[in-house]
Amino acid sequence: MLDSAPGTMDEPKHDVIVVGAGNAALCAALSAREHGASVAVLECAPEAEAGGNSRFAGGVMRFAFDGVEDLQKVADLTDDEVAGADFGTYTRAQYFDDLFRLTQYRTDPALVEMLVTRSLDTMIWLRSQGARFVPIYGRQAGKVGGRWKFFGGLPIEASGGGAGLVQSLTAAAHRRGVEILYETRALSLLWDGVRVNGVRVRSGGKLRDLAARAVVLACGGFEANAEWRTRYLGPGWELAKVRGTRFNTGDGLRMALEIGASPFGNWSGCHACGWDRNAPEFGELDIGDQFEKHSYPLGILVNADGRRFVDEGADFHSFTYAKYGRAILEQPGQFAWQVFDAKVLHLLRPEYGIQRVTKVRAQTLEELAAKLEDVNAEGFLRTVRAFNKAVRADVPFDPYTRDGRGTVGLEPAKSNWANALDQPPFEAYATTCGITFTFGGLRVDADAQVLDHDAAKIAGLYAAGEMVGGIFYFNYPSGAGLVSGAVFGRLAGASAARRPG
Repeated sequence: MLDSAPGTMDEPKHDVIVVGAGNAALCAALSAREHGASVAVLECAPEAEAGGNSRFAGGVMRFAFDGVEDLQKVADLTDDEVAGADFGTYTRAQYFDDLFRLTQYRTDPALVEMLVTRSLDTMIWLRSQGARFVPIYGRQAGKVGGRWKFFGGLPIEASGGGAGLVQSLTAAAHRRGVEILYETRALSLLWDGVRVNGVRVRSGGKLRDLAARAVVLACGGFEANAEWRTRYLGPGWELAKVRGTRFNTGDGLRMALEIGASPFGNWSGCHACGWDRNAPEFGELDIGDQFEKHSYPLGILVNADGRRFVDEGADFHSFTYAKYGRAILEQPGQFAWQVFDAKVLHLLRPEYGIQRVTKVRAQTLEELAAKLEDVNAEGFLRTVRAFNKAVRADVPFDPYTRDGRGTVGLEPAKSNWANALDQPPFEAYATTCGITFTFGGLRVDADAQVLDHDAAKIAGLYAAGEMVGGIFYFNYPSGAGLVSGAVFGRLAGASAARRPG
């Protein structure tokens, strides 16, 4: 065991210790408790800031379903909601296809199999724990022929967003007798060279060694650690804004690596999107995810030179937003402006209407060009003129499908939802890169047990949430993170309670 002289070694009060207090951690705690274990949750944040990145999530849940009958097992849908909407389907095959396509076929097949095939059952389980889910009106839907039509395979979100999900799961944990220790920072794993026996923590200015039969690490990636971002993601990443909690600094990963855990997955990759240019350094709970700006497929993105640099309409934002943050960070000055005209302003997502937004508005393109801070005005006007000429006006515009209304002879092309910017008023929104979470994690087996460099199980150690490596590479489909956290959290908790190995 690690030297315990600095602290006092407690008698094993709990069977399982879970490090972290977000969605994945709470699912692990509830699952372990469900399997008969006594459980303690360690949260380094004060109670007012607890919940990790999950508190900042929009609450979108990506899971496989074959029709509205499956959705009724998850969400409280009224008869009028069922009759008035086309919820569509999102089959296991579609989920597999999206994950493999977006990760350039690098995602680990065994992990993806667990995520996809257990996603619906896990959603039903979450509901049984007290979580509530509702249709995503306004963000992933629009009215077509008088009925709501949902797109992108995402009809359901957590009631109250990620914050609501954390609140429900925290309340469930309290009801079930899970002890949650706030302002308790895990410093290292207690390990005797064979198995993990607990966690060394700092709480109230004192060191303590908390013994347990098993430990679940579910305390996020290293997105809030500027030094680690620069080390693993590359130069310039210290300049990114952090969309979520300031507490995800990679401590769980460090503790596991210190005892020989095997790193796995896309350690140089992350989920990063367009985020308000003047947002604070870290996320703010009263704003949540509203600094995001995800309606860019309806307009164009321009950099400091006034040039476009990505295909804004390559796919629904759900399948491109998590990689376009990196593209923005790579631009001069690490920013980009999103530009729209009157034809689509009514389609912009709700986050464009918040009070704290970096926005300009103009009646002419020339006036707009002068208002785009730090942008070459002449370059911007040349870009817009070329873009307007290249739009395929013969193809109908349909924001709810991949409409094929693209550009011709333009580089980069815009593949869908291309509209000439020619109807005032014009609006533009300044964005920078907002990092959500890092993709690199630990190698785990089918029980969510952490493996070492020899691919052997580390007895007593499990991982869930952002700490599971090997699922996401290069890109990410929206809504998969919370569901992945729940699937592997539930699995890790059950495995830890059984204490195999």
